[in-house]
Amino acid sequence: MVGTRRETIPVTGGSELDNQRIAERLEAFAVLLDLSGANPYSARAYRRAAELVRATKAPVADLVRTGRVRELRGIGPGIEARLRELAETGDIADLRELEQAVDPALVGFGRLLGLSAQRTMQIARALGVQTVAQFREAAATGRLRTAPGIGAKTEEKLLAALEEAARPGVGVRRPRFLLSTGLVLLEGIADALGATVAGDVRRRRDAPERLAVVCASDDPSPVIDWFEELSQLVALAERGERRALGVTVEGVPVELVVAEPARFGTELVRATGAAPYVEALEPLPDAPDEEGVYRALGIPFCPPELREAPFRGEPPPLLELEDIRGDLHCHTTWSDGTASVEEMAVAARDRGYEYLAICDHTRSVSVVPGLDGDDVRRQAAEIAAANERLAPFRVLRGIECDILPDGSLDLPDDVLAELDWVMASVHAGQRTPRKELTRRVVEALRNPYVRGLSHPTGRLIDRRPPNALDLERVLEVAAETGAALEVNGLPDRLDLRDEHVRLVVEAGLPIVVSTDAHSIRGLGNMRLAVGTARRGWATAADVLNTRPLGEILRR
Repeated sequence: MVGTRRETIPVTGGSELDNQRIAERLEAFAVLLDLSGANPYSARAYRRAAELVRATKAPVADLVRTGRVRELRGIGPGIEARLRELAETGDIADLRELEQAVDPALVGFGRLLGLSAQRTMQIARALGVQTVAQFREAAATGRLRTAPGIGAKTEEKLLAALEEAARPGVGVRRPRFLLSTGLVLLEGIADALGATVAGDVRRRRDAPERLAVVCASDDPSPVIDWFEELSQLVALAERGERRALGVTVEGVPVELVVAEPARFGTELVRATGAAPYVEALEPLPDAPDEEGVYRALGIPFCPPELREAPFRGEPPPLLELEDIRGDLHCHTTWSDGTASVEEMAVAARDRGYEYLAICDHTRSVSVVPGLDGDDVRRQAAEIAAANERLAPFRVLRGIECDILPDGSLDLPDDVLAELDWVMASVHAGQRTPRKELTRRVVEALRNPYVRGLSHPTGRLIDRRPPNALDLERVLEVAAETGAALEVNGLPDRLDLRDEHVRLVVEAGLPIVVSTDAHSIRGLGNMRLAVGTARRGWATAADVLNTRPLGEILRR
């Protein structure tokens, strides 16, 4: 039945309790803590623990049973107790209680409609409904007005939201989250169904709204049945003959399109492109793959990242992840990272890179540990030892040096002169007026040792808007000094963003595509940075770290 609640089956121990299953239960606990209105810090701690468990190579259940799980960074006594309970009983009692008190299917659907968890459950109890289908029926029969606090205007808004959620192919506008979250969600669903990721995520939008997957099948019904049972979803909001709309516990809608095999390419183009792009190509010809669609239209193939505005021309050969030879911005335990110099270097080498720049923070970033000149020189010994062991791979001595209010840098020039790579950045003072902030950054770029400007606009997606930096003026000075501008791959930054990348590309200036990784896992965010650069029409020739190490060092 559409909208029925799915019961959670506890693990019974043994080999089934692998790291993936443990991480799923910790994440479920985090979600339900959120839904129940618990302290947000608790939910955040369980999410971090889930990420850590998923990234750990050793079986975490064995670490728990042998009393060694606290050796993992970030596992405190509270989470250790939950892990022990999970290892011994196959589940977490408090989680089971929350699952009985908070119906994820209804809460997820309520969030899709713009309701809080508490408000959704309050309305459901007042109406005597237990499923999404029953909620819809109550709304259709005019019973919403019988719930406390729902007047004519509120009812009208909820009915409009219900109608919007029912429209196939519509990018429902709430809630938004990060591209990284969308990738994990949709790739898991696509892998389970043998589908292809589409929508905003395939175009690598930084805060995706329309989430979709497309698969090919002559018989769509079993595919939709399978879709409904996926662990990532808690309910179906709508079910059609070849389309369905699922809802996650956070209220995020996910659209499934089941195309006839002969029209798979057609539906993938339609489900991937932004509305203005697709509308300019309609009517789309039938084809089993995207290349066939473009051939039939008589236009060059367009990479998904460029399918925003109407475009029929020849796209440039965009940057590929395989073009990246090294990462020029990462952190270690010397500042606020979670891995050592050598651990980060080995992980980078294993990704096929030729070099990695260690760019820990300096002291004026007071919210995290930072390095002074003596620390930088002590770190040099650790980097030299790593280079000796890992040659020909090269660890570069670098720094993310804070730009002080007067435009000077947080380390003296004699220290900076020793380094292979210096990134300058602004952390404090993001709300500084445009003229003052621009003067500050320009002054720093004139320092002869600065090689690049990190996360130039200082934005945090959906949390902090871009600062007032005059980017065009910064580009003028960068053209004089040769400094590169960074596309920062942290999921909540992606800064420079796509439109700014295009300005840099059009100005003929170099870009650094990097991760700002604070962990081994964070090195994987290179694909986010590459996707953002591609949205800005960047080619490999525009990106500094597609070049051999010798060319990097000669700049």
